[in-house]
Amino acid sequence: MNKKRTTIQDIANEIDVTASTVSRALKDHPRISDSTKESVLRVAKELNYQPNNVAASLRKGHTKTIGIVVPTADRIFFSSIMKGVEEVANNAGYNVIMSQSYDSYEKEKTNIRALLEARVDGILASIAMETKEYDHYQEVISQGIPLIFYDRAHTSLNTSSVEIDDYQGAYNAVQHLIEQGCKHIAHFAGPQHIKIYQERLRGYKDALKDHELPIENAFIQKNSIKLNSGRRAAENMLAQQPRPDALFSASDYAAMGAIQKLKEQAITIPDEIAIVGFSNETFTSLVEPSLSTIDQHTHNMGKSAAQLFFDQINQQQDKVIPRKVILQPELIVRESSLKK
Repeated sequence: MNKKRTTIQDIANEIDVTASTVSRALKDHPRISDSTKESVLRVAKELNYQPNNVAASLRKGHTKTIGIVVPTADRIFFSSIMKGVEEVANNAGYNVIMSQSYDSYEKEKTNIRALLEARVDGILASIAMETKEYDHYQEVISQGIPLIFYDRAHTSLNTSSVEIDDYQGAYNAVQHLIEQGCKHIAHFAGPQHIKIYQERLRGYKDALKDHELPIENAFIQKNSIKLNSGRRAAENMLAQQPRPDALFSASDYAAMGAIQKLKEQAITIPDEIAIVGFSNETFTSLVEPSLSTIDQHTHNMGKSAAQLFFDQINQQQDKVIPRKVILQPELIVRESSLKK
């Protein structure tokens, strides 16, 4: 059986006073006698009274909660971002509500609707892979609720964001492979409607151009960011003539798939094919050979996203001025690419 939630009126009925007297007693109002306060507190404890903080917050115009939408919670990448967000939010007395989109457009829309109905004070989001329409995010903005994008953002929406310099990370990865003596570098690219993968492809191409190496379209495998798609892309890569001597993957997972396939074919890494991934997932330091990658400083990304929210709600201007924070990537060199 569901137990009815104790109200202020229930306490008032027990000790024969008005509900307003109970309310003032619970707030330690100086005009309420000590004996009445003691009675109110005693009965409140006996009846297991819990104040309705949500209702109180709504009366004040805020709930002191932030909603965060993550594509998936089972990746260290996003759990590290979440940790950074909570660290800043909790220190400011805010709670965080997390929801997962599973990279689904429909699920993402449902999550945003649920967060709006929960009256969150702001929403932090990383756009789902499937998302190509953004009306649900425009609704957040039109309601005057701070919207902060992290990692995956969209330029058409006038809102703040915190991102890594994906272009520079890709450029650094390819330049490192070139410095190791590689001349035929393949690229496993992500979906090109998503900005971060556009930037990683652009960085790959510019690094080749700047070092006067050819851009071979057959070496670019699109939509290859998961483990299994990385394995399939590796099969295609090995069928190319000439065969690539290096791989820059826009995803550590696809790079891991390539390592598996190359091992099955008895192709040595990095001697025959050197590999660099992107994101510095936990497993990259544990595989054999350990995987070179780009660290995106996810904990700082989460902290920066939360701080952008607090900066926005504290702005004195009538019109919010969006801010973009760009974090610098870090190349982590490990065994998979170190030939020299």
